Amino acid sequence: MPHAIAPMTETERWIVSSAVKERYGREVELQDVETEIRLHIDDRELTLCPGLYWNEHGCHFVLSKTGDSRYRSMFFYRIRDRFSTGREEYDDIGDCVTTLLKMQADEEAKRLADGETAGNS
Repeated sequence: MPHAIAPMTETERWIVSSAVKERYGREVELQDVETEIRLHIDDRELTLCPGLYWNEHGCHFVLSKTGDSRYRSMFFYRIRDRFSTGREEYDDIGDCVTTLLKMQADEEAKRLADGETAGNS
């Protein structure tokens, strides 16, 4: 039976908010969300996990808390166009959000170089 995962703390929210603000040079609204995640590859059940969502430059970001000091993240432009950091899980929320933002910045630069519109807002 999956156990309940503690909600995001104010410290965790501040770390994510600060990293996002540094990336975009301004405050970006973070929304509290619940994500459904298979915590282990062989789990049949999905576990509800607290998370944070934001949308910037036409890209959607989700960072989920999967346990005490355990985090996962991804970004996507369209639901079929999803990207992860290449790492299953992080034990530091700062590393998780910083890597997520760096990967998205690299993808955005690649898309701009390829002539795709990034949906700048």
